[in-house]
Amino acid sequence: MTAETGLPDTLRDLPAYTPGTVELADLELLLAGAYAPLTGFLGSFDTAMVIAGGRLADGTPWPVPVTLAVPEELTGHERLVLQDPEGVPLAVLNVAEAWQDPTTRGWRLAGPLEPVRAPAHGPFHRLRRRPDELERPDGPLLAVATREPLHRKQLGQARQVAEQLGARVLALPLLGGGHDESLVRALLAVRRELPDGAQVVPVPLPPREVDGERDLLLRAHVAAAYGATHLLADETQGETAEKIAESAPIPVVVPEPWAYDADVEVWRPVARIEPDHVQAELTPEQLGELLDRGDPIPDWFTPPAVAAELAAARPPKHERGLTVFFTGLSGSGKSTVARGLADALIERGGRTVSLLDGDVVRRLLSAGLTFSRADRDLNIRRIGFVAAEITRHGGVAICAPIAPYAATRAEVRRMVSAVGDFVLVHVATPLEECERRDRKGLYAKARAGLIPEFTGISDPYEEPDPDVDGGADLVLDTTGMEPDEAVGRVLDLLVRGGWVRPEQPPK
Repeated sequence: MTAETGLPDTLRDLPAYTPGTVELADLELLLAGAYAPLTGFLGSFDTAMVIAGGRLADGTPWPVPVTLAVPEELTGHERLVLQDPEGVPLAVLNVAEAWQDPTTRGWRLAGPLEPVRAPAHGPFHRLRRRPDELERPDGPLLAVATREPLHRKQLGQARQVAEQLGARVLALPLLGGGHDESLVRALLAVRRELPDGAQVVPVPLPPREVDGERDLLLRAHVAAAYGATHLLADETQGETAEKIAESAPIPVVVPEPWAYDADVEVWRPVARIEPDHVQAELTPEQLGELLDRGDPIPDWFTPPAVAAELAAARPPKHERGLTVFFTGLSGSGKSTVARGLADALIERGGRTVSLLDGDVVRRLLSAGLTFSRADRDLNIRRIGFVAAEITRHGGVAICAPIAPYAATRAEVRRMVSAVGDFVLVHVATPLEECERRDRKGLYAKARAGLIPEFTGISDPYEEPDPDVDGGADLVLDTTGMEPDEAVGRVLDLLVRGGWVRPEQPPK
């Protein structure tokens, strides 16, 4: 075995690849046996059958495609080492099929997996367990697979259902939706309020773009692999639970509705509360507004420890990490406005501000990259990664690259939104005005054919689209506009959004 790779000598010459976030999670669950009966990534026929009818080609029920996307250059190999983001080898894929996704035209590899070592990346790894590592109770086991903390209502419902079944409780925080650490800590904090012997086992299961039925079915399959005999659904999922009853591997239990009894100040089933004493839980919107303002979360709604984790995961907007991402043609004025915004925020004080200008990033962070589409995408992803880290730690990242491709801007939005807030500003100055300015002489060189793949001339600029990258929060045309006015419009947007406090008039 080689010390450098941790691979057996017979495998060290194989090509290696780091899958994306969802596929890494799938890989961990496949290796752990949590996706039983799957033993590897699906091929084209199985994938088509799953999408069409929720079953594998052999008729086995399975709710979602589990596939591995790879660059085309890797499709000619028979074996491939799959590694984590730090380059640690996790498994070898024995390629049974290389196929092209008919919807995205991207390439996929399918085949069984050989484990190399257990994954060791991600939060709370000491709590993560393979299904075969858990102690199985003799009686029923109720799984609570959730992406949200358990508030007083959900805790009461879980206790009631567990008591009715005579079951112990297995809480499965589903990681990958953002703020994973807070979710796990919030569930650990309320474990004592669940029946004795309750366990908390984090599971890497990022959200997927599937309907409610398939999402609930996937949770049921994972819960069943961990030994659960029942899965607790939300009280609003009664109809969904009925639809999947025949195909679910374990029964999906829907609790009866609960509410807060304002008369005796306890949570209990609605059927036991006088109608004029029913007080509903806070809606997600109401909870979000409290957190955005920094107001306390009421104790009747959730335990204090959970409230503290919610506040840590979603600080008040004026303290929350934020990325302001400018995009536009060369010469549109985005760098000038970005620098002005950074100066204005620094002068106001109270926030840590970092400016990631496109040209500066090119010289330092992305030195050596070309202007091919692949390298330009990589440049934007690097900017997005740095911006997300600044945002994660409560700072303001101001980015001003051209960022011509909507799909890549969408990637940056996802990276940042997982840890804070994201604002997209489209500096939509027309090409004619940008070319007239041509401060660096780039357009003249592009027109002369000296610069290939130049955005706006020989390569397209894709304007922000709500259906692709979330759309622009602000559109600026700097033609005839003074820089101070443009900066003021962006500041007004940030003040209205609550990220920046209004300037107080002098006394």
